[in-house]
Amino acid sequence: MTTASLAHRVTPARVLRSEWHKLWTLRSTWITLVATSALTVAMGAGLGAAYDGDGEGQLDTVVLVLLGTQFAQLNLGVLAILATAGEYSTGQIRATMTAVPRRLPVLWSKAAVLAAITLPLTLWTNLLTFPLAQYFLSGTDQAAALGDPGVLRALVGNAVGLTLLTVTALGIGALARSVPLATGAFIGLVMILPEVLAMLPYDIVDDAVRCFPGRALEALTTAQPTPGATSPEAALLAMALWAAASLATAALFLRRRDV
Repeated sequence: MTTASLAHRVTPARVLRSEWHKLWTLRSTWITLVATSALTVAMGAGLGAAYDGDGEGQLDTVVLVLLGTQFAQLNLGVLAILATAGEYSTGQIRATMTAVPRRLPVLWSKAAVLAAITLPLTLWTNLLTFPLAQYFLSGTDQAAALGDPGVLRALVGNAVGLTLLTVTALGIGALARSVPLATGAFIGLVMILPEVLAMLPYDIVDDAVRCFPGRALEALTTAQPTPGATSPEAALLAMALWAAASLATAALFLRRRDV
């Protein structure tokens, strides 16, 4: 093998670096990440300041503080979809697959890059939002500290859950190859389908609904799980399986379909 061929050989590290560069050079990436973090912090602080102490402790403290992550789900999900389905809409995917004929390293690299960005961003945002909101919640029934049982676990769990949800959205985008279609499927999976299924009067359906990504994320965000609710361990497993299934299905179709 010549020196020139070695210099231009496709390696996992080079594919990963390429996907990292492509994502960070997009203005939409910066806007989405800043907006996601700022909105979560602002909503946490705002809810803390507006809380009047009449909630009688019905809502978990961490869930209350991190209500802004409901919007983060959409923001990060759309960002992940744009990273995959967006390339099909612009035609850039042809150049990407020409450079990486084996295809699958591209999908794994996109997932790794999104996870490497999402996890520290959401974790940092959560650790900033919680004490800021608690500054206003001091003296109320929602007052809590990072050292209280379940609080730190819930903050970290929410960040891990959002990361897995983002990877799930990336797989959906790679599978749908259309930004509108993938966005609709993602919103339906996270927000609409669980609510529709929950109306069915069957216990087995109720158990299944708890394992949907949106419901599992709620369980991960709860500092003190309520009796009968999904445990954090089961919720984490469910979200990991959703992410794995999404990527595995996308990989299967990526190998069998033309670009």
